[in-house]
Amino acid sequence: MAVLNWVSDLNTGIEEIDRQHRRIVDYINRLYELRETPDRKLLGEVIGETVDYTLSHFAFEEGMIEEAGYMFSGPHKSVHELFIRRVTEIQMRFEAGEDVSNELHGMLSRWLFNHIRNEDRGYVDTVKTYQRMQNKNTKTTEQKIKEEIVKELEAKHQRKGFFARLFS
Repeated sequence: MAVLNWVSDLNTGIEEIDRQHRRIVDYINRLYELRETPDRKLLGEVIGETVDYTLSHFAFEEGMIEEAGYMFSGPHKSVHELFIRRVTEIQMRFEAGEDVSNELHGMLSRWLFNHIRNEDRGYVDTVKTYQRMQNKNTKTTEQKIKEEIVKELEAKHQRKGFFARLFS
């Protein structure tokens, strides 16, 4: 395996998710850079950071798809749990002194892109629809003020007589 390059077909169109996925790619690439390092402490720190960030991403993603009402959020979470078990097992082997950097990099590389292209792609429409509905229902203060002003002007305009409206 080599350095991972982000390609456009990995974009979900959900800005925060795409940003988080790119950051995971950065972590995986950092693991690749350090795979031959004799500095096990540094490698261990990067492995830990990669795992921690990935776990926080999973928590964010799972919360988002549950809130959006994605009907397969349970199975999606199960896929994450299986992945976490595999990565935790590799991390424990590293801590026991085993050289797992190439194995971990390869597994993360294959898993991430496959997961984005398959499992994550499944929730995109549900989440985008939910976000559009939320944005539509969440008006800014400025929008509310503008609407109130327009209503007041329309009400004032309707109270005037025909000639007053015609010449105003």
